[in-house]
Amino acid sequence: MYSVQRVYIYQHQQPAVLIDRLWPRGISKARLNGVDWIKTVAPSSQLRQWLHQSPASRYNEFCQLYQQELYQPQQQQALQTLQQLHQRHQQLCLLTAAKDIVHSHVPVLLAQLQT
Repeated sequence: MYSVQRVYIYQHQQPAVLIDRLWPRGISKARLNGVDWIKTVAPSSQLRQWLHQSPASRYNEFCQLYQQELYQPQQQQALQTLQQLHQRHQQLCLLTAAKDIVHSHVPVLLAQLQT
C-alpha cells in the first residue's frame, strides 16, 4: 500500500521516499535521514515550471505530458526502484512538498504505480 504525505509533517512512522525533483525548502537533510530521494520519478523541471505558470488551466495537459515522461528509460528505472521498495516494506509513504497534492504530480504517479 502506498500512502502520501506532505514532507513537512512526516514523523518517520513508516518507510518513505521523497518524490519531488527539488529538495523541500526549509527541511534539513538530517531530518529526512533514512528517507530515499528519487527525484527522477518527478516531472522534469521544464514541465514543472510550465505547469506553475498557469496551474488551473494546464493541469489536465500536464497529467498527459507527465504520463509520457514516465515512459522514458530513466523514469522507468525510478518507478522500478519505487516498486521494489514497496515490495520490500509492504507499505511505502510517498513524500512531497506540494501544497495541493490532488493537483500535483502525485496522483499521476500513484496511478502509474498501481497499474
